[in-house]
This record gives sequence, structure tokens and C-alpha cells, in this order.
Amino acid sequence: MDSYFQGVLSRATLQMRRQSRTFFVYSFVLCLAVGLFACNASRRRSGIPAGAQTALDTAMEDIDAGRYDKLYQEASDEWRAQSSVEESKATFQKLRDRLGNARTRTQATAREEQTSTGPVAGHSVTVIYQTTFDRGEGIETFTLVDRGGRWALAKYYVSSSGLK
Repeated sequence: MDSYFQGVLSRATLQMRRQSRTFFVYSFVLCLAVGLFACNASRRRSGIPAGAQTALDTAMEDIDAGRYDKLYQEASDEWRAQSSVEESKATFQKLRDRLGNARTRTQATAREEQTSTGPVAGHSVTVIYQTTFDRGEGIETFTLVDRGGRWALAKYYVSSSGLK
């Protein structure tokens, strides 16, 4: 009888080892798939390249000084394709009228991407600031794009309850 129980125990142990290996293999494949999916086709990293930082600083200075014509002329082709110089100036003036001047900006995030899709195709950097204006708080989002080694502002958004 003891040999019978030893045989049963041996088969049970063998079956548990197989199940354990199967579980490990499935877990490994699942982790690998999740890792590959998370990486997707685009390359992302945190930070701002030096050329993009210079273009961003210039854009912020132009916005703060009210140099909207200059900002428009130095913006990317994507920016100019979406609005005329008059529309762009009117939007910035509306922001200034409602919120006032930007007093402080605290960088919340910066993300560099290389994509073939939007929000801006190609090599881009999106920087988000928590901003205090004269008449309220807001979130500023700047997207810059690299076109042949020249960084330019492609998108600019402000989200604030003061704009409602």
C-alpha cells in the first residue's frame, strides 16, 4: 500500500511542478507583452533639449512682453497653419485681458517624444507649468517641435477657471 501512495504522491508532485513551470512561462510572456506595449512605437523621455529650452524661454518672454507678432513669425508651420496672425494675436490678448500677466511659473512636467502621430508628429517636447497670473491660477502647456535642428512653438494652451 505504501508504494501506491508513493506513486500517487510522486505523480502529484510532478503535476505541481509542471503547473508551476506553466504559470512561470505564462507570467513571463504576459510581463514581456505588457512591457513591449508600454514602450509602444514612440520614444519618450523626460527632459528638455537645450535648443528646445532656448526656444521655450524665448516664447515665454515674447508672450509675457506682448510680442505676439514676433511669436507668430517664429512659431512652427503647424502653428501658422492653424491660425492667422490676427487670430493668434486676438487669442493672446483675450488671455491677457482675462488673466493678466503671468507672475510665476512652476514646471510640472516635461516630456520629449519622437512619434509619427499627434499631437505633433516628429521630434517634440511638451512642457506643462502651474502658473500664477495676476487674476488667477492656470496650467500652461507648451509644445515645441524640432524641424531640421530648429525648435519652434507648435502649440500653446492655457487652462484656467478665470477663462470661463
